[in-house]
Amino acid sequence: MPDALVGAPGGSLVEPLRWSLPTAATTRALGVALGQFLCAGDLLVLTGDLGAGKTTLTQGLGEGLGVRGPITSPTFVIARVHPSLVGGPALVHADAYRLGGGLELDDLDLDASLEDSVTVVEWGHGVAELLSDDRLELALEVVSAGARRAALTLTGARWQRPEAVEALASLSPTSPTSPTSPPEG
Repeated sequence: MPDALVGAPGGSLVEPLRWSLPTAATTRALGVALGQFLCAGDLLVLTGDLGAGKTTLTQGLGEGLGVRGPITSPTFVIARVHPSLVGGPALVHADAYRLGGGLELDDLDLDASLEDSVTVVEWGHGVAELLSDDRLELALEVVSAGARRAALTLTGARWQRPEAVEALASLSPTSPTSPTSPPEG
C-alpha cells in the first residue's frame, strides 16, 4: 500500500500516492503491479534522475503486461514497441531525454498508437503531457544506495474517479496484485 492517501487541495482528489522502494526488486515489483492494472490507452510519464529506476520500473511494467522483451532504455532509439505475448496491449516505451521538446515528441506519432497500447515516456515531464489529459505521472527519487521513493500523481478525469484512486492505492510493490478489472475511462 502507498505510504499516504489523503485529500489534496487545488482540484485534485488525492495527493500523490507514495511508496518506499528499498531495493531495485521492489521498484520492479511496483512496475509489475502497475502493468497488471494498466490497459490500452493508458499513459505513464516517468521522471527521476539518472539511475532513479525508470527503466527498472518499466521492465516490471512489461512483465506485468506480458510483453516481449527485453526491456532496455530507449535513449538512443527514442522509442520501442514491445508486442503483447498474452493478447493484451503492446507497451510503447519512449525516452524523451534527447528530445528538444513537445514538437519532437509529437514527431514520433506516439498519439497514433496511444489508444491501442500502454505508453510509457521516460523523462517525459514537461513534454508528454500533450499526449493525453488522462495520465499517471510517476516520479522516482533515489534516497540512498539502492533505495528509492515513488510518487504517483493521478491526472485527468479517468484517474480522479474514486474507484481508480482506490485500485491504484491498493497496489503493493512487495506483493503485486491486480484489480479484477481496471476502471474504464
